[in-house]
Amino acid sequence: MDWQPDEQGLQQVLQLLKDSQSPNTATQRIVQDKLKQLNQFPDFNNYLIFVLTRLKSEDEPTRSLSGLILKNNVKAHYQSFPPPVADFIKQECLNNIGDASSLIRATIGILITTIASKGELQMWPELLPQLCNLLNSEDYNTCEGAFGALQKICEDSSELLDSDALNRPLNIMIPKFLQFFKHCSPKIRSHAIACVNQFIMDRAQALMDNIDTFIEHLFALAVDDDPEVRKNVCRALVMLLEVRIDRLIPHMHSIIQYMLQRTQDHDENVALEACEFWLTLAEQPICKEVLASHLVQLIPILVNGMKYSEIDIILLKGDVEEDEAVPDSEQDIKPRFHKSRTVTLTHEAERPDSSEDAEDDDDDDALSDWNLRKCSAAALDVLANVFREELLPHLLPLLKGLLFHPEWVVKESGILVLGAIAEGCMQGMVPYLPELIPHLIQCLSDKKALVRSIACWTLSRYAHWVVSQPPDMHLKPLMTELLKRILDGNKRVQEAACSAFATLEEEACTELVPYLSYILDTLVFAFGKYQHKNLLILYDAIGTLADSVGHHLNQPEYIQKLMPPLIQKWNELKDEDKDLFPLLECLSSVATALQSGFLPYCEPVYQRCVTLVQKTLAQAMMYTQHPEQYEAPDKDFMIVALDLLSGLAEGLGGHVEQLVARSNIMTLLFQCMQDSMPEVRQSSFALLGDLTKACFIHVKPCIAEFMPILGTNLNPEFISVCNNATWAIGEICMQMGAEMQPYVQMVLNNLVEIINRPNTPKTLLENTAITIGRLGYVCPQEVAPMLQQFIRPWCTSLRNIRDNEEKDSAFRGICMMIGVNPGGVVQDFIFFCDAVASWVSPKDDLRDMFYKILHGFKDQVGEENWQQFSEQFPPLLKERLAAFYGVFVCVIVGGCAGECAASRSHCALVEGG
Repeated sequence: MDWQPDEQGLQQVLQLLKDSQSPNTATQRIVQDKLKQLNQFPDFNNYLIFVLTRLKSEDEPTRSLSGLILKNNVKAHYQSFPPPVADFIKQECLNNIGDASSLIRATIGILITTIASKGELQMWPELLPQLCNLLNSEDYNTCEGAFGALQKICEDSSELLDSDALNRPLNIMIPKFLQFFKHCSPKIRSHAIACVNQFIMDRAQALMDNIDTFIEHLFALAVDDDPEVRKNVCRALVMLLEVRIDRLIPHMHSIIQYMLQRTQDHDENVALEACEFWLTLAEQPICKEVLASHLVQLIPILVNGMKYSEIDIILLKGDVEEDEAVPDSEQDIKPRFHKSRTVTLTHEAERPDSSEDAEDDDDDDALSDWNLRKCSAAALDVLANVFREELLPHLLPLLKGLLFHPEWVVKESGILVLGAIAEGCMQGMVPYLPELIPHLIQCLSDKKALVRSIACWTLSRYAHWVVSQPPDMHLKPLMTELLKRILDGNKRVQEAACSAFATLEEEACTELVPYLSYILDTLVFAFGKYQHKNLLILYDAIGTLADSVGHHLNQPEYIQKLMPPLIQKWNELKDEDKDLFPLLECLSSVATALQSGFLPYCEPVYQRCVTLVQKTLAQAMMYTQHPEQYEAPDKDFMIVALDLLSGLAEGLGGHVEQLVARSNIMTLLFQCMQDSMPEVRQSSFALLGDLTKACFIHVKPCIAEFMPILGTNLNPEFISVCNNATWAIGEICMQMGAEMQPYVQMVLNNLVEIINRPNTPKTLLENTAITIGRLGYVCPQEVAPMLQQFIRPWCTSLRNIRDNEEKDSAFRGICMMIGVNPGGVVQDFIFFCDAVASWVSPKDDLRDMFYKILHGFKDQVGEENWQQFSEQFPPLLKERLAAFYGVFVCVIVGGCAGECAASRSHCALVEGG
């Protein structure tokens, strides 16, 4: 007997569904409580499915809502549905998938895939065969409803459908879907392609077996009248380009021609899908070869796609020039994620990492939805990186017309084009920059806000070149205008100017020192002017300034300007306010730069950080013990606080000692180092290293407890955690000296394993090499026996690092270990020679250590063997070693006056000939 509802119960459920559509929050709360009550009754779900599938007299929104509430129940507790209820729901879904209303069909489809994804695909064996069968129905609604459900199942369970667990239903489904590519209804054709598309990226075997048929069918649909079909065809081709380019290569010329047309499709969704093709093609090795002859058509199409559409301008309020007094709505503010501190070394000629800037590819992030403008700009950017200067002949003729165009929308797109090609075409653009940069600086005062904001972004992309010229040429005018834009009346321009200025700071570094007073006046004035969202970006600009000019900021006049507004904000914010993140990051940079200048402010800042760590740990503990009563804490508060404490320790050095003495930070650190979240451990080890350098007196009593934890975290699966733990161990070595001996075995094997691992990131290799060297420096007897196992990667890791204290201590360690175990270096001696030659000016006693080892080795093997051995040396290495250590006879044309680069005492010519 079929289940039937009780009339009174049915009316109650209908009333609830009506009430839940009310905008009133009080009513909503009552509805939620009522739902909780009704969910106690097992057959409440029968009522919900009954309203959805059988109650045709009700309006569609109410029926659909009933289905969506049921879907939420299925998601939350399907496992506890009594079997008769579950069976009734499943049967009703399949019987009514062909409902006359497309909304109801879609809702039933969602319900089916939700049940299927609760592990029910295995428990509902008749589902897929029945849906595939319904595809053959003469009734359009049934066929479309079944296809809609199948498409959702393919999206949610693609891996399962291609697995043995279900007997590989795809082998039947894919050929079945392909038959429908020629169906007379565009909606059905579109479903069919969308279903097959789900299996391209995973290279499902059933699809790979039918790949040629699939591609043939796609080509047949290329000029379909229906935009949704064309969109899915484009999407398929973009994915095939990534996974089965071999099958597309024979047709590549026609595919490119097709995509050129589709990128101009009058339906923007189709154009956007097609535009993705160029992004994907740029990543393929064959890009240059297949695309070069088409650039003449492609470039104007991409450039044209970079104009704001009318709808963009409306959404961006492009006609509103001044809005600085309008408060931000909270949903405008993207959540910020703090990037934990990673300890790195400085390299030869290394520039600050600007990879992050490359991502903010065009500055209309209020339209953070991906759109044709953004996609076209991104495509031009990646193609510029592929074709470099070869792109310019197609672009330069267009650019002139765009940049000086009377219509602002066109001019704006030209400035965006100029920014998009900055990275890839920089070399080719250099001759034009002396003329272009002043024009762009002029655009900073354009009357249209959207022109001013894009000019900020584009100028930031050329900041490296600007800084390489004499400062009065471009840097000074650019800085002056950007600072004015930071105080613009338009919020979008303020934001773009602040971000651009941060990039300029990174490039210019100490070049900005002469203008610090003026810069700080502007940034501090912006504090009183900015709304919420831009304040967060302002913190970033101030933090970057501090990183860039360093101790030059430590002047009473500058401190007096900068600190009061920062501390005022600090006092206004509550402990649970996420705006603390960017402010703490900013203060961390400021404290590191100001050094002793930060002393008057350090006490309350230090205390609050300790409190934040303590609160978060306490909350985490309560949550672990009673997860049903307490919420999990947001550990970002603790991470940011630990990082600011690191900044204080680094900036204040020994002055931090009294603060540490009066707090329980070491106890808290012991807990943080064992936290389950990698980022917490990462920041803990950075702080441990900084405290070790600043006030070891407080760290030393904890070493016996801390070392085993550090040893366990030498796990390269978590790169940054491992990196910071390694660095901290190295710092501890330098303080402990010979007392490190009991702990060597806890860490040494892991360190040696990491340095020998393939594909280990450069930073981790360098820190590992430094720490092994330092361990050997304080405990040579314990470490030297393993010399042979790490000497080669050790030498190659450290040859590119600038001379500094860390490198010095590590090389002293290696020399001492070679003294203990000279045999350990014999096989890789050429690598040691190369590493030694990487020093520009080692301290005298370290140079003597190198001298003794090199000459000792030479004397040991004898003149003849040394000659043979040294023939493998590259000429440059020979020259350096001859010059600095006299281990080769210098062949100098015309004799020698003892004035070569060698210090005279070490020149073989002076000594012996």
